[in-house]
Amino acid sequence: MSAPALSQSPRRWLALAALTLSVLIVGLDGTVINVALPTIAGELHADSSQLQWIGGGYLLTLSVAMLPVGLLGDRYGHKRLLLSGIALFGLASLGGTLASSPGAVVAARAVLGLGAAAIMPLSMAILPRVFSKEETPKAIAVWTAATALGMPVGPVVGGWLLDHFWWGSVFLFNAPVAVLALAAGLWLLPRDAERSHTAPFDALGTLLGGLGITALVYGTILIPRDGWTGPAVLTSLTAAAVLLIGFVLRERRHPHPIVELRLFADRRFLWGTLIAVFVNFAVMGILFVLPQYLQSVLGHDALGTGLRVLPLIGGLMAAATASESLVPRLGARTVVPLGLSMLAAGVLLGATTDVSDGYGFTALWLSLTGLGFGLAVVPATSLVIGALPTDRAGSGTSLLETVQQLGAVLGVAGLGSLLGYGYLARVHTDGLPAQAADAARDSVSGADAVARQLHDAGLAASAHEAFVHGMNLVLTACGAIAILGAVLAALFLGSTPSGTVAETAPEQAESIA
Repeated sequence: MSAPALSQSPRRWLALAALTLSVLIVGLDGTVINVALPTIAGELHADSSQLQWIGGGYLLTLSVAMLPVGLLGDRYGHKRLLLSGIALFGLASLGGTLASSPGAVVAARAVLGLGAAAIMPLSMAILPRVFSKEETPKAIAVWTAATALGMPVGPVVGGWLLDHFWWGSVFLFNAPVAVLALAAGLWLLPRDAERSHTAPFDALGTLLGGLGITALVYGTILIPRDGWTGPAVLTSLTAAAVLLIGFVLRERRHPHPIVELRLFADRRFLWGTLIAVFVNFAVMGILFVLPQYLQSVLGHDALGTGLRVLPLIGGLMAAATASESLVPRLGARTVVPLGLSMLAAGVLLGATTDVSDGYGFTALWLSLTGLGFGLAVVPATSLVIGALPTDRAGSGTSLLETVQQLGAVLGVAGLGSLLGYGYLARVHTDGLPAQAADAARDSVSGADAVARQLHDAGLAASAHEAFVHGMNLVLTACGAIAILGAVLAALFLGSTPSGTVAETAPEQAESIA
């Protein structure tokens, strides 16, 4: 089946289901482990450092591997590498269920990160080969919703599994989903075109980029423990800056770079990427503070918390449907700033939350935020994909995903510090024993535990008010970023109404496998 026929076939939506299924399990796995950490600590006797690396190892390998995997996909085939990533993800999940020590869990999570690094950019790179330029924004919206949905739903899935099964079930649930995604991908995704890959691989550039990203992610992982001015943090972040500058200089001069930095000369790619980073920063800030607010302040369980985040996803899908008709008529230069303005309005409305407000107010500003999220991120991502040469689609989407990932890592670290500052400024622990005071000042959940133990309703009320204050600071910062993004988009995005991807070149037309 030719590419034009594929873009008109109902099977394209099944192909999209296969792609979204793969990114959904990545999104779920990124957060599902969090609820299992206390159980793993008890059953495998993991200390705090090992628990930190169960999450950090995944994040590290995901960030480091994402850049070169895009180039490998361009050379050896997007479908081949994507299916390999899904298979690796499934096998690592099985390995995690068999882990009998903290080190084995860390290793399994690191391999899961490698699989995820192939799945995220390459699944995006395949979208314009399956859909026409008119339908690609809708496909991007569904793909984006799947990635966003996985984050808040992960703890729900993890909590349910731990309530009914043993701790290894948080790994095991990935395996059948990976098998299903693998089978669907083999059947439905277009075959890879035969490509020449005789150009040498830039090993030094890969090393510089990998070490630079490693230092950056490692430094941010240490921030919650050591603070921004800790010696290890400063050393890591300084090394990251030096290595990444060296990487950029190397890539600019190398005849066959890992990432094509000249893509940033295209206004669509440059501003589409930056806008996507701004949007991702704001949404990651929301998803960082909101579950804690819903659980610790409003008192919902894991399942209730996950369900109550869904207005964000509903708003995203509604906006994606609207953007499909708005962008061709009004242009990305109008729609993207409009979306960012709505996103800013939503989070700034959320920043007025009072400790006495119920969920109805949260659902209101979440819905508005989701609408802005969809109106901004779908056209911005379409601009990026539209700027990519067909033979460098994997490298381009890898660059986009890497920049977003690193922005999210730094953003969450910064927003986490802001949340902690706001919380500590308001929580009152006077008169508590030293150990209890430390636990209460550590987090709102710690304060709740101490309050229950001591039957101290005043401490709980103080902690809830302090957390809401910190959350409002985070949401205010997210709103400011969204406003900045809206201004930049209005000034610098192209004025043409083409927020969609370019036509697939005839020589790249591929058929269903």
